[in-house]
Amino acid sequence: MPKGVPENVPNDGLTTRQRRNMPVLAVHTGAGKGKSTAAFGMALRAWNQGFDIGVFQFVKSAKWKVGEEAAFRALGQLHEDTGVGGAVQWHKMGEGWSWTRKRGSEEDHAAAAADGWREIARRLASEEHRFYVLDEFTYPLKWGWVDVDEVVEVLRDRPGHQHVVITGRDAPKALIEAADLVTEMTKITHPMDAGRKGQRGIEW
Repeated sequence: MPKGVPENVPNDGLTTRQRRNMPVLAVHTGAGKGKSTAAFGMALRAWNQGFDIGVFQFVKSAKWKVGEEAAFRALGQLHEDTGVGGAVQWHKMGEGWSWTRKRGSEEDHAAAAADGWREIARRLASEEHRFYVLDEFTYPLKWGWVDVDEVVEVLRDRPGHQHVVITGRDAPKALIEAADLVTEMTKITHPMDAGRKGQRGIEW
């Protein structure tokens, strides 16, 4: 794609403008660091365009304060106060169940993930947001807590012009095949390889 120009233009009857303005389903997967970071970078661009932003974190604990959340909440407040950018909502859908043991059984966590997905499906149907980040959503799909085929169908048939970015390792094949943009993060070197834990300004 030299200079952002597509190498192939499909014979689909659409104009260049129509094709450019089609909604995007993006998947950031792979073992490397940066999947969520890249998704929030896209969300920042969307906010700057005045898009309504909805973030749904499926793994992070409700007690885990990440830098992106603080920044986007501030941007949401800026929008409320001045009209600059877009509205922002940030939701955490679980108790941090993939990395550490939290209260509740696996059945409880599965039910919470399913409830979270149903709320997102409802919002997609009503076109509540213009840009969605489903952060670490591949995990409840991988664990069978949310039905992959249902997710693909809802995302494929979503109305309007709603962009969706999904992050997490081991994205299901059906989701990858349905996506317009798939990026796989590959780990080459990581500080943890040398026994270094996460640090402020890098991991949170």
